Amino acid sequence: MSVPTEHLLALASILFALGVFGFLVRRNVIIVLASIELMLNAANLSFLAASRDWSQAGTPYLEGPIFALFIILVAAAEAAVGLALIIALYRLKQTVALDTASELKG
Repeated sequence: MSVPTEHLLALASILFALGVFGFLVRRNVIIVLASIELMLNAANLSFLAASRDWSQAGTPYLEGPIFALFIILVAAAEAAVGLALIIALYRLKQTVALDTASELKG
């Protein structure tokens, strides 16, 4: 028995909304990066649900999983660069609050 596509898309929209909420409300850089990761995973879930829904009997629809793999690659690069920036910010300001990052403008 499989989960209906509508339920998967509803879960993806809830996850995306939680990610947007965390991105807009929280002032901690680590929480903001985690919120971006949550939004990217919600997009992955949407791609995979649509791919499963649009596949025909016997022939898989591979564009959804391919897009999901690209999103995972982008998320890994974003996490690596983001964590490097967090370490640099912490070494400079001794905090990871976003309010202190605004003082770094040239």
